[in-house]
Amino acid sequence: MADHAPGDAEDDNTGEGLNFDGFNFTGTGPTPELLEAGRKLFAGGCEFFYAAQTLEGLPEPRGTEIAFAGRSNVGKSSLLNALTGRKALARVSHQPGRTRQLNFFECQNAPLVLVDMPGYGYAEAPQAIKRDWQGLMLDYLRGRPNLHRVFLLLDSRVEIKTSDETVMELLDQSAVSYQLVLTKADDVKPNALKRKQDEVLALAAKHPAAFSEIITTSSQKGLGVETLRATIAGFL
Repeated sequence: MADHAPGDAEDDNTGEGLNFDGFNFTGTGPTPELLEAGRKLFAGGCEFFYAAQTLEGLPEPRGTEIAFAGRSNVGKSSLLNALTGRKALARVSHQPGRTRQLNFFECQNAPLVLVDMPGYGYAEAPQAIKRDWQGLMLDYLRGRPNLHRVFLLLDSRVEIKTSDETVMELLDQSAVSYQLVLTKADDVKPNALKRKQDEVLALAAKHPAAFSEIITTSSQKGLGVETLRATIAGFL
């Protein structure tokens, strides 16, 4: 199956009605107050302070933790950099799947910690992914008392992978609240993006622990970054 949505080359409609900065693409979105709170939250910057490769090596819980997960080439590091306004907060690796640890970043303007989870999906087989996530990943998700939400990133340009659905099942089993975030939306034509949004909304509805609204982003263009900031500010 081709990675790009069918019909993209002929799809030149404007996509009127799409709302990158909203949650549900109907014209609604974060309030001005939340948008301003999100801006202030990340204006002070975030700094790396800890890396853990074992459960025993996790830092003591402090503040509110928000974790980011996704396939190895989904654009997670780029989104974290755009979110925090830093060019190199999270390293953009040219060797996907290389990092096998949890990286913790502390924000300066609030008791907030961002957690960069290892990329998954080098092996598409569900059993291989489950095996990869045994131990530290699942123990962290199940046992972290201050973990408020996981943002699970999906690439707007490609079909939903088996690895994505496997991780969603693991998150459901862990009873962790998670929200789907589409990345690299600037590379998709408007009508194809709308189809992808509808597909992902339907996917979220099938999973008990998944939040019912999704966020669409582009790290390169900054689309949806304000919404993501406002969403995180709302947790505080």
